[in-house]
Amino acid sequence: MARWLSPQVGYGLVAALYLFCFPYHPALRSPNELCRLWQSRSLVDHGTVVINETLREFGMVGDLSCVAKVRVGEVEQLVSCVAPPPPGAQLIETRYYPSKAPMLSFLGAPVYAVLKALKAPVSESAQVLFSRLFITVAPTLVMLVFLRRFLRAFVSDATTDTLVVVYALGTMAFSYSEQFLSHQLTAVLLFGTFYAAWRVQRGDWKERGLLIAGLFAGSVVFTEYTGALGVVGVAAYVVAARWKEWTQLLRAVGFVVLGAAPFLIALMAYHQICFGHPLTSGYKFLNDAAYQGWHLGGFLGIRYPDPRAFVLSAFSPLRGFFTLSPFLLLAFFGLGPLKVKERAQWVMVLALLIANAYFTSSFTYDSWGWTTGPRHLTPLIPFLVLPVGLALERLSARVGPGASLAAGLCVSSVLLMSLVTQVNYVPNDLEHTDAQGVFHISTSLFGLAVPLVQEGVWPVSWLNALVPNPAPGVAIILMVLAATAWVFSRFRALNAVPALVLLGMITHLGLLALVTDHHSASVSAKNFLKQSWAAPSGQKYQWW
Repeated sequence: MARWLSPQVGYGLVAALYLFCFPYHPALRSPNELCRLWQSRSLVDHGTVVINETLREFGMVGDLSCVAKVRVGEVEQLVSCVAPPPPGAQLIETRYYPSKAPMLSFLGAPVYAVLKALKAPVSESAQVLFSRLFITVAPTLVMLVFLRRFLRAFVSDATTDTLVVVYALGTMAFSYSEQFLSHQLTAVLLFGTFYAAWRVQRGDWKERGLLIAGLFAGSVVFTEYTGALGVVGVAAYVVAARWKEWTQLLRAVGFVVLGAAPFLIALMAYHQICFGHPLTSGYKFLNDAAYQGWHLGGFLGIRYPDPRAFVLSAFSPLRGFFTLSPFLLLAFFGLGPLKVKERAQWVMVLALLIANAYFTSSFTYDSWGWTTGPRHLTPLIPFLVLPVGLALERLSARVGPGASLAAGLCVSSVLLMSLVTQVNYVPNDLEHTDAQGVFHISTSLFGLAVPLVQEGVWPVSWLNALVPNPAPGVAIILMVLAATAWVFSRFRALNAVPALVLLGMITHLGLLALVTDHHSASVSAKNFLKQSWAAPSGQKYQWW
């Protein structure tokens, strides 16, 4: 039993699931991923950030910016391809770019170059698989090491090891490590920003360690524009930690700005080359007129709060932040203990919560389609783990069912998110308003993940290149169940009452099952994914 409860078992299951899973549906031609990977190809094949040639060679994708260079009289200017041209404008050329911040494109270029050197031509699936492994999966696994070191400074080793596994498998960290998207990489880099600043503040590192914090902070914005909100939150930590120590605070700001400068200068240079101004992003030139309005006004489309957007982002049965990972609600109960232990971190977490709540309430909820959850909140999650740990230990010190029920939410989060991640692309149609104006909601667990397995559509891993499903898919499901059982056993060893842990777990999952509406649009979405599955039973998947 002691061997089963060891941290090595939990971390081994995390590593296995992260490295083996490959939730990808080639028929969807995921625009958010492919637009970046096409730029990686263009950098290697054509030596340019312009992806026109790559689009001609490998096909059109979504999430693009289209910049038209026109001449009006004697003056040349850049305009959106989908906007009405200025009167009398003569078109000179059009150029396509990803609409996203460029970090993933640049990181993907050497991966593609190596694949091309090994075996050309490189298939779309092979590029997606290996780009994920090296750029989104591996950094998260490395981050877990430093998250563990950080947590051990405040909570017990037993709580630390359990929560690191819960974070890794029970949150969107898993989902967005398994997609070539910026959200989890932003989380990794933002946590690196804080970790470096925290080590300096503790006296573990010399002050020049803030150069590392600045380097991470600059890379956050180079990876995801909205990551700037997280950087502001970490900046609040530095300011709070050195409040009224003005000389030390100015020195800290200087080191951070100096460290961030290379990435910020590179980003402004990229904007100047592509979009004609160092502070203009690709969202001004979106190639889809329907999406363009969502990003105009405010900061990248962030305007005034909308209660509907807040409620759905937080509690929608389909993709609500706390619906998918309800154990994160415990963070609010840990804010008090955090304030006592380290006020500067408390200020930071409050700043992050407020900034992210404002963002998710003020950006168009309906534009987040085909996502496991509110993906832009992914960088917030690592900063909630410590308050959760403090809340769990506070509840454990009291007599009553609180700690056991909270443990049940941790267990159910792991089971839910690990299964949903095997699908990882949740169609908008599961939230559906019918012709009579009735709003229907299904759930990603009981409307997609579970029915797909019941119908013989098993999870996909790179093992499907060697062995057809169901064997590799069954192995993934067994690992998910083993990880869930490990977390359950760890809480039982921490004196949680098994029956109450099960009650917390069943309550969460039971409510989701109860509200799942297998309406026609939901069934159609499930069948569409079934038809688009990369490795149906009995078939190998040809990565190359």
